[in-house]
Amino acid sequence: MTSSSSSRNINRAEVVDRQFLDHLDALASGQVVAADAVGIPDADLLELFDSQMVSRQLDLMARIKRTENKVFYTIGSSGHEGNAMLGRLTRQTDPAFLHYRSGAFMAERYRKIEGMDFIRDTCLSFAAAKADPASGGRHKVWGSRPLWVLPQTSTIASHLPKAVGTALAIAHGSGGRHDLPVPDDAIAVCSFGDASLNHATAQSAINSAAWSRHQNLPVPVLLVCEDNGIGISVPTPTNWVADSMSRRHGISYHYADGLDLATGWQAVTRAVDECRQRRRPVFLHLKTTRLMGHAGTDFEIEYRPSGELEAAERADPLLRSAGLVVARGLMTPAQIHQRYWSIHRQCLGEADRADGAGRLTSLEEVIAPLAPVSGDLVAAESARVPDHQSRVEAFGSEKLLPEHQPGRHLAIQINRALTDLMVKYPQALVFGEDVARKGGVYTVTKGLAKRFGGRRVFNTLLDETTILGLAQGYGAMGYLPIPEIQYLAYFHNACDQIRGEACSLQYFSNGQFRNPMVMRIASLGYQKGFGGHFHNDNSIAALRDIPGLVIGCPSRGDDAVMMLRTMTALAQVDGRVSAFLEPIALYMTKDLHVKDDGLWTFPYPASDQYLAPWQPRIYDESSSDLLIVTFGNGVPMALRCARELSRSQGARVRVMDLRWLKPLDRETIVRHAAECSAVVVFDEGRPDGGVGEAIVTALVEAGQGGKPLARVTGADCYIPLADAANLVLAGEEQLLAACSRVLA
Repeated sequence: MTSSSSSRNINRAEVVDRQFLDHLDALASGQVVAADAVGIPDADLLELFDSQMVSRQLDLMARIKRTENKVFYTIGSSGHEGNAMLGRLTRQTDPAFLHYRSGAFMAERYRKIEGMDFIRDTCLSFAAAKADPASGGRHKVWGSRPLWVLPQTSTIASHLPKAVGTALAIAHGSGGRHDLPVPDDAIAVCSFGDASLNHATAQSAINSAAWSRHQNLPVPVLLVCEDNGIGISVPTPTNWVADSMSRRHGISYHYADGLDLATGWQAVTRAVDECRQRRRPVFLHLKTTRLMGHAGTDFEIEYRPSGELEAAERADPLLRSAGLVVARGLMTPAQIHQRYWSIHRQCLGEADRADGAGRLTSLEEVIAPLAPVSGDLVAAESARVPDHQSRVEAFGSEKLLPEHQPGRHLAIQINRALTDLMVKYPQALVFGEDVARKGGVYTVTKGLAKRFGGRRVFNTLLDETTILGLAQGYGAMGYLPIPEIQYLAYFHNACDQIRGEACSLQYFSNGQFRNPMVMRIASLGYQKGFGGHFHNDNSIAALRDIPGLVIGCPSRGDDAVMMLRTMTALAQVDGRVSAFLEPIALYMTKDLHVKDDGLWTFPYPASDQYLAPWQPRIYDESSSDLLIVTFGNGVPMALRCARELSRSQGARVRVMDLRWLKPLDRETIVRHAAECSAVVVFDEGRPDGGVGEAIVTALVEAGQGGKPLARVTGADCYIPLADAANLVLAGEEQLLAACSRVLA
């Protein structure tokens, strides 16, 4: 095969492969004189080179077997094999969040545990085989539980915040303050491409690392930018990475040539050592090149000039590595050739075996690790009571225990529940914007910092991406994080940290890794015109679309307490991620029908009481004329309408408070609807994508669509200021009118 790139039909993988073999011939004949360099020990050089060849042959195998429909992923590591140095110089107990071009890194990390077979395991992953030890056949990922490589898929930059969070969690728990699953001097390793550096999520993570360092907090994170000069088809501007990062405040910058093991070794060593010894964020700028295109289906000749392609291929790091090995007399060109083809045959053979190993064949198998619920264990954990004396100390006295106090409103009861949870779980942390001394915008966390100290209740920088990245990192290190997002509208700034990262980890690791959390979010509308859209957000469609996420929305204080107990049990037992939506308008609500009736204050539940997943609350279950299904702010509205309908029409109205918005208990919804003559669904959200749509669909699919049925929602509009908000939000008058229509 000619090395000319004048035709788009040329197979660049064959060009790269042939170039390496020609280089070995040139070394053997003396046409190319191998130049040695000092610094890297012989044993390290020899094994690093072998790892580079293994990574290369796996890339070539993927291209070959793709045409046979035996491989389903062709993004390769060719040109990035210098990251083998990182795999060798970091430890197997350093949590790693890896760029998808990390084959050589993984080959080196596999050497750290005897008996593990990198080629076999990687071929199983390429083949989407059920026996794949990383993801169980769900995706081609770099991942390993024993090697502390937390799986990432085709990451852009969404893994950086949780890498920073992991580093902070390691530092937070070191010195015996928490039982870390890794050594106290571990570092978090995170690699990404030069194009990903420009992503807002990457900049958020880098900023949070620098912000933390500025406050003299230890942040042992090694951020590795593998700079190959191009992002799919878009070139990175010359010197952009170095110029933008070399003088970044709070970040220590190192440059290493990843194309040359001899010169790169010392630079990578210095970067790793500084991060580990000084416990500070280090940015390692690793020079690489990209060979064979972005993926197997990428025809680079369509957007890269032939001269540029050939220059990239001449920079192939395997050429330099082979020359170093020959110059030192560690292998002859013939021996390298023999080893290269031996690896080639091994990769092809393992790929064929992986293809026959069996794949996921049922929906049950596919989704098994996504959303586990260990029913009896979760129930037992939910009912497990905190230590009594510790509770007394936290609340101040026996008399001040919340169960001995009068019924209170939602905000107070959530505060008390958080206090109990902090007592019950020494590993629990509460953090977010303004949660410490101020106690949150609505004082829901008031007093927690004083009771439990700044190590367990602390403020973060004002960045939701960082908050949720911290939660993931802390969860991975054995903490039980309870992060606060100040308003529901702010969650959307960082939605992918939950959708693409937190909720996907158990799924893509086949249950081997978890980042449990209970995410509290001040939510929903009806704040009497105050605050506008960003403080009155009724859109939860984005949350409901996240696979595996548990969503709860209490309307009253006692339910909030019991729901929090269940959510923390789900996190503790099954590693689940939950969103706890707190209706802002109900935080301080005490009355239901008339002023000072006190009917929306409730006693604090006994310490062993909890909400069974995913059970709704039913009011007036014996009533059968009408069922109103609702949640959150809609519950007191529905109860007031029910009383008015009884007074004015003699109607017997049953009200269902869903409480759990995901998963929905469809069976219970349908059963209660079947027992009533008509149904109204009240959803304060928008017409499209809301909870109401799902409920009506469930009723129709279950054959309940023939009876009088109505849905009341807000308008498809952002919520404005002042009284205009009432024109957008669904109101009690609309609900009452809908009820009257279906009753008629």
